[in-house]
Parts: sequence; structure tokens; C-alpha cells
Amino acid sequence: MTFRNVAENLRESFRVIAASRTSGEVRELHGVSIASAGVTFQMFNASFLSMAVASDGELSKRLLLASMYFNSRNQEWACWACEDWMDQRTRRRSRALFQKHGLRHSVNLPGMVAERILPPVKPLPRVAIRRVCDETTRDAFCAIGSVCFHVPIAWFCEVFNSDSVWTPFAAYVAYADGEPVSTAAVVIGGGALGVYNVATMPPYQRRGYGEVVMRHAIEDARKRSGVVPAVLQSTPAGLHLYERMGFRTITSVAVYST
Repeated sequence: MTFRNVAENLRESFRVIAASRTSGEVRELHGVSIASAGVTFQMFNASFLSMAVASDGELSKRLLLASMYFNSRNQEWACWACEDWMDQRTRRRSRALFQKHGLRHSVNLPGMVAERILPPVKPLPRVAIRRVCDETTRDAFCAIGSVCFHVPIAWFCEVFNSDSVWTPFAAYVAYADGEPVSTAAVVIGGGALGVYNVATMPPYQRRGYGEVVMRHAIEDARKRSGVVPAVLQSTPAGLHLYERMGFRTITSVAVYST
């Protein structure tokens, strides 16, 4: 497993969402992948590096291509840049180069891989887990995501308002005593299972709900696909959980947005 597995799966997760929407578009430019959902939430109007970058000039050209694409559509946008695509010198200067193209740094996310998932270190809570497949589970998934990722509910619902997205974007909601409390999703791509949208409502955090729904999502995807390795991009809050589950950091994904 290398950084390319992380980068390719991340791109695939955005392609799945963009392809599910009539306003979405997936494009391959020179060294830049575009997966634009055509939505208000700019993080899902996304560009990605898709080839090695050997100089500042190369990075600037690729950012210019992406900028021209989104500006022609009058869309706010983001770049999710796996930093291992860049040589060391360009990486050191990259934040200033992104800023020149109107992209401000949002966050750096550890890109993690696990060849296998370790067993739980403590008993996990008993929950009912439902795959998102109807209006009720979709609304629960979006409500939890809106709260946990601090995104307006209307924006979150707009991203996921197509019924066709829920087959390749396999999402799950965990219920405790009938109350939706946690989510996780899996996208298959780049030779790995990509884990996304791991979120737990604040009153239920640090009680194992996120871990149990994440384990369920991974196991279900493995049974369906036969793919074993898993990848994800971690938030600071989830890092220790993922390490306990067997994930290790191999790269960094820098996120920039307009």
C-alpha cells in the first residue's frame, strides 16, 4: 500500500458523488482530476493532483487549469492535494503557490492505510445498523454529518440528494435505542476500501459508536467486494481510534478552498 492508494480512493469517492448528480461533472485535465458535484458546498467541487509534480511551475500550471475550469462555471471549489505527489522543494512552497491562485489552506489530514483491521481493544456497544437506502436513513445520515462536520444541513443534503449515489457510496447509520447516533461510509477504489463520513453525535461520542459502525461498514464492503486493505483521511479527533484499529499514516492530504 502506498500514498497512491490513498489518493486514488479519495478521487474515486468524489467521482462517485459528482457522477450521481445531473449538475456534476468528472473530467481529466493534464495532471489534474476534476470531480465537481456542482453544489453550494465548495469542498465537493473538487480538484486533485493526478501525476507527480516536479517544480513550482508545474504546480502553478495545474492550479491554473483547475481555476479556469471552476471560474468558467462560476463555482467555488477546493483542491485536495496528496502532498507526496510533490517534490520536497515544491511541497515546502506549496501553500504560497496555492494562495496565489486564491486557495486558502483549510486543513492537513493524515492519509492512513491498514492492510488488516485489528480486533477491538474493549467491548463495543450494541446497536442497530442500517444501510442508507431510503429517505429516513438518508435524512439521519445527513443530519449527523451536518452537526459533526459543522456544515449547514441544506448544503449537506444537496450533496447527497441523488438516490443513485447510495450504491457505490455505501453509507450506514447506527441507532442506539432507536436514535440515530453515528455514521460511516465506504467507497471501493484504488485497490482499497476507502472509509468516509465517520461521525458521531456529540452526546454519544467516546463510547464506541463510531468504531462499531465503521467496523460494520468495512466488513460489509469486504464481503461484497473481496477487497481487504482499507484507507482513510483522519481528523485529529479520530487519529487514535484509527491507530488502535491498525491504520498507520503514510501520507498527508492538504485541503485548500476558495
